Order: sequence, then structure tokens, then C-alpha cells
Amino acid sequence: MSQQEDGYTRVESPTEIEAMLEAMIEPGGASLQISNPGSKPLPVLVMEQHPGEALVLDISAIREIASELKRGQEFQLLGQAQGKMLRTPSLTMNECHEVDGRLVCTCQFPDSLDVLQRRESFRARLRLGMEVGAILRGEEGGSVQGDLKDLSLEGCQLELALSAGALLADNNSQPMEVELCFPNDTRFAIRASPRHQKMDTERQAMLAGFSFDHKTGEEERQLWFFVREIERESARYAEGSEASRLPSLLFQTSTSTPPAVGRRNTQEYPTPMARRLARIAGYLDAQLLELQQGGEVDSVQLSRHADRLLLLHDEDRDGLLFATRCLQHEPRLIRHSLGVSVSLLDLAGLSAIPRKLCKAMVASAMVHDLGKALLPIELSRASHLDDNQRQQMQGHVDELMRRMGRCHWLSANILESVAHNINERLDGSGYPRGLAADDLHELARAGAVVDVVDAMRRDRPDRPAWRVDAIYRHLLNHPEQFDQRWVKRYIKHFGLYPIGCLVRFDSGQLAWIQALDTQSRPSQVQLTDSPEPPGEGLGDMRQGTAIQRLGNIQEEVPVST
Repeated sequence: MSQQEDGYTRVESPTEIEAMLEAMIEPGGASLQISNPGSKPLPVLVMEQHPGEALVLDISAIREIASELKRGQEFQLLGQAQGKMLRTPSLTMNECHEVDGRLVCTCQFPDSLDVLQRRESFRARLRLGMEVGAILRGEEGGSVQGDLKDLSLEGCQLELALSAGALLADNNSQPMEVELCFPNDTRFAIRASPRHQKMDTERQAMLAGFSFDHKTGEEERQLWFFVREIERESARYAEGSEASRLPSLLFQTSTSTPPAVGRRNTQEYPTPMARRLARIAGYLDAQLLELQQGGEVDSVQLSRHADRLLLLHDEDRDGLLFATRCLQHEPRLIRHSLGVSVSLLDLAGLSAIPRKLCKAMVASAMVHDLGKALLPIELSRASHLDDNQRQQMQGHVDELMRRMGRCHWLSANILESVAHNINERLDGSGYPRGLAADDLHELARAGAVVDVVDAMRRDRPDRPAWRVDAIYRHLLNHPEQFDQRWVKRYIKHFGLYPIGCLVRFDSGQLAWIQALDTQSRPSQVQLTDSPEPPGEGLGDMRQGTAIQRLGNIQEEVPVST
């Protein structure tokens, strides 16, 4: 070993190099940084190592710089292992080629690694499924709740609602108090100064960085304990099985009660069911970010949250359907994914197929559109797509399917029908493979109807939401694309005014439909004064004959969501 000027230590032992590189062979375990001033680390997947010969890299997530790398641009790989920061010497690509839709490259095997031993620099990141709430308090009063994203001895990053920007602006780099709230009720408060904020308007969230000021010896000891325990728990999740090693006590809870502190805990929800569904939305949001950072769909977390959705449906089917219209704080992609999951379960599940397959169907629907988050952001925001952009957008299906490799518990046939074929059409005009009627399973046909109805009921950059009656006419007028048996079943099952519709009665009163009777007619509505997404300010509930006194339904009122 030899000491470098910047604090890194040079490791040249082949055995040590192999062991450290092994830690980088996992989703999110490595980054690639081009050897240019000001360049930033980019997501890359180290697929395998051939000691002394080559490293195999998947650079599908950063195709935009592929040509630059092929021309010999030097780069370094960065990662973490055993509480240490790792970096390779400058490397260059040897060759690149497409393998099953992935861009796979090889580079020379590094003959050394630089290792940063200072524990202060190590930042422990919370993986998918790990939840630590945080409370941020201002010097002059005021507080907001959020979620801890990573922690080091020097500082932390919190995810907060966009509204937290006002509190941060009021304190203007002045010291604040950050209180961390772990699942086992351990609490830790420390003084910290804001350092940076990154806004994400699509997710209505911000990532805020803080540095810890003037730590005492006891605070430093506690912080290092938390960092090590987060890394220990993170390692369990990285191995793909939470039972593979003992859990950290910090992340054990004696109850199934959701955490009392967190970013979504501060949001307004019109019903308790909507608040509980927001927990599943939070998982999908976190999974979406993991995919964007080069990760795969987490098998354990997908299984767990599919079970939760089934239990919510068992408990209150009507309440769950209404809750899918109450998540306006969530990204459009997440709202749509949950809407399709719940409606497909209600239409084609439980009474028709075994519960195990229902779970696979729900899980497949929950993730079916997440591949869109891996495409250029301008595609999802465009008000018009040309032919090339439309073809690029259709690539979201294959992008997702490449990230499903660890979900071995999922029925391959269900995953194929729902996640892969939900965008196909009977006449072969769909995508990604242009399959026609004879190649489409019943579940794919049902899924296509559910997917189109939910998508058309929601705003898009290129058009406002459609009314349900117009959507039904569209489906009935295109029998060459949509299986009319499933179209008619959908209309009969969910009614002319499905749960979650805002309607105007003859009396002029607006009301949200929250339940239907056996003839799919409104049996419970909740009054409101304004055509806005449902919030905490809903009015009286009306049932039975009290609904009749409002008169007949005059029209559905579209709501921007």
C-alpha cells in the first residue's frame, strides 16, 4: 500500500482488488466518472469481473456518452465497500456491443484501487424498504417532516416536501435542528446547517443536504453507530433476502403501525384508506428512483407491497377504489400504476383466479409503466410526439423487463400478459411487439381496457382528462383494438359513473361517488363545493334515499389531477 496526497491509499494486492470489486457488482454499487474537469458520476452496472483480464460493464443507462467512451475517453469507476470509498485508475473501453437490448462494454482490469479510509467521508445510503423519518426545526420556530436518504459523520440528506423551501429560506443557512426517528423509536437530534437543495417538481419533493456543526464526542459516537447500522441493514437488502443475516435493532418495530414521521405523513388525505395507499405509492416512488440510479425491481419489496394492496382490497374494496383518485401529491406515473393495479384486481381478480396469481397480477400492474422513468424526461413532458419520439417512448416496456430479473416468485405468464403485453392491441397496432388477437391472453385483453380507461381519466401534457362516457364510447367504437367482452364487463362492473367520479346533480350540488350498489348505481357520495381533487375539506356524506333528494346526475365534472 502507498499513501496518496488526497488521503486515498493505493491497494495493489490482486486478492484485495477482487474482493473490493465484488462489492461493486450489484445494482447501484458503482458509478462512472469521465476524466474531465467538472464531470459528475453517472450510473453504471458492473456485471462481472475477470481478474487480471477485464471488467464487464452495462452502460445502458448512459447511452448518451457511449460514442465518447468508444472513442477512447478515459474514465474512473467509483464505489463503496466495507465503509470505504473506492476508485479505479483511469480506464478506457475495449469494445461495446448490444446484448438483449443492453449496451455491454468491456474495459481493462484495474491493476490497483485507491481506497479512502477516513470513516468521516463514508455516506451510508438507505436502500429501498428502509425508512427513517426526520423532523427539521427552524431557529425561530416552525418545522417540517421528511425522510432520511443518507447519513455520514459530516452531514445528511433529507427528502422533504416542496413546501419545506419556505422554512429553509426563512433560516437562510442558519443552524437548524435535525431529529432522526428510527423504526424502533430511537430518536436523535443534532444541530445542522443547510448546504444545498435540489427540487423535483414532478415528485413534488426536494432533496436537501445538511452539515453537522460542532459535534460533541457523544454525538459523533452515536452518528458512527447509526452509519454502521444503516450500512448493516442495507447489506441485508443488497443480498436479496432479508433473512440472510441478523437485522439491525434500529430497524425493528414491535407493531405494524406506519411510521409517525415522514414526508407523506404531512400530506392531506381525504380518507384513512388514501393515507394507507400513499404508503404503497411511497414504495413505488422509491423503486422508481432506484431504477433511475441503475438498480433493478426489488423482489422482496414488490412482493410485500403487492400483499399489502391485496389486504387493503379485502378490507374495503370501495374505499380503495376511491383512494386511487386521492393521490394528487404523487407523480402521475405512480397514480396511474396504482389505479391500474386496483381496477384490474377488482375486475379480473379474486373471484376468477387463485390468490397467488392475483398477487402476481397486482405486482405486474404496479410496475408496468415504471420503465418510462428511464427514458429522457422531455418525452414524458412533451405535448406532441413525432414518430421517432413515439418509438422511443414505446421502449419503456423493454426497459422495465430488463430490470425484473430478480423477481423469481412472479408467474412468468402473468408478468408477460400484464407488464409486457398491456399495450398490445387486437389488430396488431400496439407495442412493443405488435402482437395480434391470437397471441394475447385474456389477462392482456382485460389489462388493455383497464390501462386505457385509467390513462384517459387522467391529465396528460398533450390533453386534459376525458370524461368516462367519452372513454366508453371510444372503446366501444374500436372493436378492432379492444376486446368488446372486456369493455362491456368493465362498463357493467364499474358503472356509468365509477367510484372516484365527481358528478353534478340536478340540484347543482357537486359530489364524489364513493360506493355503488349491486346495479352499479351510486350508493354513497360525499359532497364538495369545488371541482378540485379530493382533500381533507370534503363535506357531508349522503347514502341511500338522501342521494335521491339531490336529483338525477346531470353530468360528470372532469378534475385536473
